[in-house]
Amino acid sequence: MPRRRDFLKSSVAGLATAIMSSGDRADAGQAAGAIRSGGNNRILLKGGIVLTVDRALGDFENADVLIEGAKIAAVGRNLKAEAQTIDASNMIVMPGFVDTHHHQYETILRSILPDGLLNGPKSYVSDIQGIYTPVYRPEDARISELVASLSQINAGVTTGVDTSQVSHTPAHTDACIDGLREAGRRTLFAYSAGVGPGVKYPQDIRRLRMQYFSSADQLLTLAMGGGLDMSTWALAREVGAPIVNHVVGNTAALEALGKAGLMKADNEYIHCTQLSEAAWKFIADTGGHVSIATAIEMQMRHGMPPIQQALDHGITPSLSVDVETNMAADMFTVMRSTFTLQRALLSERVLSGEQNLPAMLTSRQVLEMATIQGARDSHLDHKIGTLTPGKDADIIMLRTDTINVMPVNNAAGAVVTLMDTSNVDTVFIAGKLMKRGGNLVGVDLPRIRRTVEAAREAVLNRAGVKGNRLGV
Repeated sequence: MPRRRDFLKSSVAGLATAIMSSGDRADAGQAAGAIRSGGNNRILLKGGIVLTVDRALGDFENADVLIEGAKIAAVGRNLKAEAQTIDASNMIVMPGFVDTHHHQYETILRSILPDGLLNGPKSYVSDIQGIYTPVYRPEDARISELVASLSQINAGVTTGVDTSQVSHTPAHTDACIDGLREAGRRTLFAYSAGVGPGVKYPQDIRRLRMQYFSSADQLLTLAMGGGLDMSTWALAREVGAPIVNHVVGNTAALEALGKAGLMKADNEYIHCTQLSEAAWKFIADTGGHVSIATAIEMQMRHGMPPIQQALDHGITPSLSVDVETNMAADMFTVMRSTFTLQRALLSERVLSGEQNLPAMLTSRQVLEMATIQGARDSHLDHKIGTLTPGKDADIIMLRTDTINVMPVNNAAGAVVTLMDTSNVDTVFIAGKLMKRGGNLVGVDLPRIRRTVEAAREAVLNRAGVKGNRLGV
């Protein structure tokens, strides 16, 4: 099986070229060595618009962020430090985005079902889960995980919750984890079931905990995915794994778990469409977390994204991209979908004459959903989600001098309403440089493309489907 060195190749010279071309102000050779070392190096992001998303710390129209090793050491104006300096002028410096629900194993099937619904003929359930998923080999799952993670790093998503339902065998599960580790992104791996006689779900989570997730101080952490099942939840809690479940209209099952006292603050509920008032009350009263995949829910007929229902129950939802078989996996798309939908629905109520309505979402609130709320729902807010000194340096730098953004009049508004992935200039994860000057660091894209295309062809062939890039 190919290893990280086969796909990701970095060098001091390569980093120096990227740094020099981006206008950094220190010696390029020394800068590359310092950034690459990942030890006690110090990096100063100088003179940017800093959105800390930390309400106590506040935001800065012009400030600096000091990174020391994997951590944020300081945030403030005119910081002085012996450090490699990166020019952050014409940038918004902020926490990386957090995607709280993504079926990353499906990446080799990108846009294969752009017009498909959740159920019915030629749907997600019939085709993706019924035809393609069962024929995945471990190596197909692995390259999908790698490409999905690198793609989201490129889009400024520094943390993801991976709900890959392809654990046909322990080898498939191990391949998923291997792809995640190779990419180097922070991920909550929500171990989920596959299909076939080799499935060891859910009991194999005990092995995964011991083999891959024995430490909490690592980029990869463990959760239990799956259905609303009492015994599965008990096993997750036995091994200390939070629980990640899809909830689409299965209100009775959720209410039964609530009445049994099993719903807790370690639960993340995805979608939450078509739920009863009783189910919403159980989620709210137990401190549960809600992940809304706004764009997919609108497209695939899950039901109306329950943005307002969550807010009405005192729950701030996090945001997620869901499936790349149908929609782009970037947070700019999801933030804009969430912002515009909630405001459109409330505006309709205003125009119909309703009074005493809830407030419309602000762009700042949506930005928090995509950062600190995602961190909370991933049980990682002690580490990430804000630019708070002492937290891990999961930081993105977004260009503001591009034609789609300049001139900047409202930083949070620019991120939510104007920007796209092309504005993501620089990405750090735990202080490690992952993207610089608009390019992923040390990634052999031609080789990855050959591998992912070969996996796509292999899956289609085994599924008995003749590939056609025109979609007909």
